[in-house]
Amino acid sequence: MTEQPKEPLPPKDATAASDSDDDEQIFHDARYPPDEEANLLSESNTHKSSANHLFSTARYSDAISTYDRALSFCPNYLDYEIAVLKSNIAACYLKLEDWKAAVDAAGASIQCLDRALAPLDEAASGDGQHGGDSGGVVELDDDSEEGSADAMLHKLQESDAQREDIKRIRAKALMRRARARTELSGWANLQGAEEDYKTLLGLGNLPPADERVARTALRELPDRINEAREREVGQMMGKLKDLGNGILKPFGLSTDNFNFVKDEKTGGYSMSFQ
Repeated sequence: MTEQPKEPLPPKDATAASDSDDDEQIFHDARYPPDEEANLLSESNTHKSSANHLFSTARYSDAISTYDRALSFCPNYLDYEIAVLKSNIAACYLKLEDWKAAVDAAGASIQCLDRALAPLDEAASGDGQHGGDSGGVVELDDDSEEGSADAMLHKLQESDAQREDIKRIRAKALMRRARARTELSGWANLQGAEEDYKTLLGLGNLPPADERVARTALRELPDRINEAREREVGQMMGKLKDLGNGILKPFGLSTDNFNFVKDEKTGGYSMSFQ
């Protein structure tokens, strides 16, 4: 098997920058030569195909390892390709009922897709400098050469196709993260699942089956969120009471000397001494 070459190093003047975020962005934007990139991507796709087969035969742990192998060959700046692999890994973790790992993998996929979508959106709005695009509405001059006009139209069509692919994979990753968050339960996770399902319905590209799942979840989640909030607030108040009793004991007091009253309108608490 071909040994993976090291990631390209950023220019020396870039590595000297003091800001770590800038360094990371520079490293992310470093590029392999086209031929080397194509070879790496081909190797990554070979492993991805093997992982897809493993998934289809329910060998989910082996599939995860093989997807990870595919990731090791994929150049780190190919956000869309990485996002697909991460989303597939999330699907494996769902099958294994490893909900936390599924949330992490799906979240990583969504972050990559957001990065991949940003330059397309910037080019469409005319704010970006990517690929020389000057705006979302491209007008072709009457005296434009036919070849140039065809090339421009082809570029626009490719951009639209890329955007649709990104949105499609993003919907899958959001569905997987929402499912995993729902299974994890807990106040924060259930709120996160609710946000994911709301986002999904706003995409407008869900298959009917997924749309039904999202709408059903949004009907059921509010009660579960309220129950989880009440339970976790109660647990927190119990811990605070134990801590308070430890502090007040030397003064001959306890938290029983304080009365906590919940405001049903706001969900907050007021305290009085008794």
